[in-house]
Amino acid sequence: MHAPNSTKIMPQGQSTDGTWTLEKARALHDAPFNNLLFLAQTVHRENFDPNKVQLSRLLSIKTGGCPEDCGYCSQSAHHETGLKASKLMEVRRVIAEATKARDAGATRYCMGAAWRNPKARDMDAVVAMVEGVKALGMETCMTLGMLDSEQTARLKQAGLDFYNHNIDTSERYYGEIISTRSFGDRLDTLELVRQSGIKVCCGGIVGMGEEPVDRIDMLVTLANLPEHPESVPINMLIPIDGTPLADAKPIEPIEFVRVIALARIMMPKSHVRLSAGRTAMTDEMQALCFFAGANSIFVGDTLLTADNPGEDKDSLLFRRLGIEPMEREAQ
Repeated sequence: MHAPNSTKIMPQGQSTDGTWTLEKARALHDAPFNNLLFLAQTVHRENFDPNKVQLSRLLSIKTGGCPEDCGYCSQSAHHETGLKASKLMEVRRVIAEATKARDAGATRYCMGAAWRNPKARDMDAVVAMVEGVKALGMETCMTLGMLDSEQTARLKQAGLDFYNHNIDTSERYYGEIISTRSFGDRLDTLELVRQSGIKVCCGGIVGMGEEPVDRIDMLVTLANLPEHPESVPINMLIPIDGTPLADAKPIEPIEFVRVIALARIMMPKSHVRLSAGRTAMTDEMQALCFFAGANSIFVGDTLLTADNPGEDKDSLLFRRLGIEPMEREAQ
């Protein structure tokens, strides 16, 4: 039987100058679910092996005591979460952890510090961490808060591959989540990173009480940057006791998959990372996310301070789905 409209899946979303409008992105997001996933999988196959997923490992190199008031974060000094602040880890310990991650199959090592911005006294150690992890043959990524031009240049010289700095949500909703820095501050750091030649890792968090239009608008902002982020992490909120968002209503699984699919369509050559929140996802939900275009995950049992599925569970799911880890790219 002939399926009606089988040859016309949905309208194109970009304008003639390559930018995205909120209206076009919303039309894609709100399309029939099967049509949306079909287009997302089609775009994915045009740019990636559909059965390969990139594995990253995330390490907190400095935990807690952050002066920012991000409503979702257990590491903010503004919230009573019971998390104690730590000092910056020693370089040799970071390299040892990275070595174990590499030997377990991770190809990218991400290091995060709970800072508003790095202090001058910490930059030598941070640079040494980048150089040490690079020497292991891994891609390097850091998230250290806001940067200035001198810090960005030092990280680039050290060989940093990626810098993570999420915009978190839409510009409209941003003030509901964070008051200690502006949406524009985030974009300024992203521009410094891009101009330095470091690749951008930038995404956001869903399930923070935002409206669907905020999720869409967040992706419109990312897709309309001068260049698409090379890596786009999509996090599902992990409610943390003691934070303002501890009682946030979870996002519906199908709505989350729509965000993944839209990110894949709007940023076709980016790695879309299924990030925080996987412990709350069923195997079937994760499988749908991979079909919708997610092709990167964090492995290991922790994400900074939150739980993450263990590597054994991920390996089992990969075997069931016929997915293999991406190979490490030549350095």
